[in-house]
Amino acid sequence: MEILEFVNQLCVVDCKSITGGTMDPKEKLIFALDVEHFEEAQKLVMEYRGHVGMFKVGKQLFTHCGPKIVDFINMKNSKVFLDLKYHDIPNTVSKAAIEAVKLGVDMFNVHTMGGFTMMRDAKTTLVNTSKKLQLQRPKIIGVTVLTSMDDEAFMGMGINISVNQLTKNLTLLAKEAGLDGVVAGGSEIEMIRELCGNDFIILTPGIRLDDKKDDQRRTITPKEAILKGATYIVLGRAVRESDNPHALFEKIYKDIDDALSS
Repeated sequence: MEILEFVNQLCVVDCKSITGGTMDPKEKLIFALDVEHFEEAQKLVMEYRGHVGMFKVGKQLFTHCGPKIVDFINMKNSKVFLDLKYHDIPNTVSKAAIEAVKLGVDMFNVHTMGGFTMMRDAKTTLVNTSKKLQLQRPKIIGVTVLTSMDDEAFMGMGINISVNQLTKNLTLLAKEAGLDGVVAGGSEIEMIRELCGNDFIILTPGIRLDDKKDDQRRTITPKEAILKGATYIVLGRAVRESDNPHALFEKIYKDIDDALSS
């Protein structure tokens, strides 16, 4: 009976983690390893692995040191979000999806602007490869509109559609293609949650704790993001630049708890 109760508890925890309903605040945090050197990334992983649910490995770090940073994070029993934003012809992206499975990442992304076929084929390849190799299938999510872009930037590019509308169109395309979720700015969270339901992953970058301006134009606070329905939020600069990062984490946990209990 005790074993059965334990298994049932695990199932409940797993279901809640998928929807993000009562997820541990730490599990909602993705720490961006946006640094130049492997050694610096190692130190950040060792310092913050007990404070966040996942580490984001982006283009700069992966280009500098390759798969060894993913291997290191995996060895420390931490999760990896491979943020390489694959965007190419369907066959090329599908082959990249195969390598993501072999690499052992927990989640990776593609550009939704690559189109329906690219996304659908990547997801199909991901499922088939994971089954064939008997490995855990990574989550695959789509980048909609970068948080460095806004309506003014669109106008300068000759794009006669709002950020909000394009995000909506690309999100629906990603869902139809079978993706597990999308990356989207804070202002689009509520719309996406309403369109796609509670099981759809919404990962929100551009998280800021103050009014400091940088290259991110569509920013939002952790509490606001969770209140709106974000599954995960990405933090990096705010923590790295903090004089007391551990105290900062505690404040963020409280903000997330408050949002989840609202």
